[in-house]
Amino acid sequence: MTVALYQAKAEFFRMLGHPVRIRVLELLQAGPTPVRGLLAELDVEPSSLSQQLAVLRRSGIVTATREGSTVVYALAGGDVADLLRSARRILTGMLADRTVLLAELQRTTGPNP
Repeated sequence: MTVALYQAKAEFFRMLGHPVRIRVLELLQAGPTPVRGLLAELDVEPSSLSQQLAVLRRSGIVTATREGSTVVYALAGGDVADLLRSARRILTGMLADRTVLLAELQRTTGPNP
């Protein structure tokens, strides 16, 4: 792979690297959602949500359509939902490993655990 390809991949993951963006993507897995619906689920100011949606829209990971005065957002494709499910499985595994380690540490007795 070329350096440019690695840079493009890194930029993609940076684009995902914001909690509001991740939550928006999770919410959109249920289907197209108007901005007011997203705001009802998120504890953010409308201007902040607008900024995060703009990042997702520019990246091409979500689409926006206007229905009258309402803007409705949707995932651009099923691959995004697949990626989020994969990330959840990876994170679950990582946290399970930490839980096992924490339990082991808690069982350890003596002055030098």
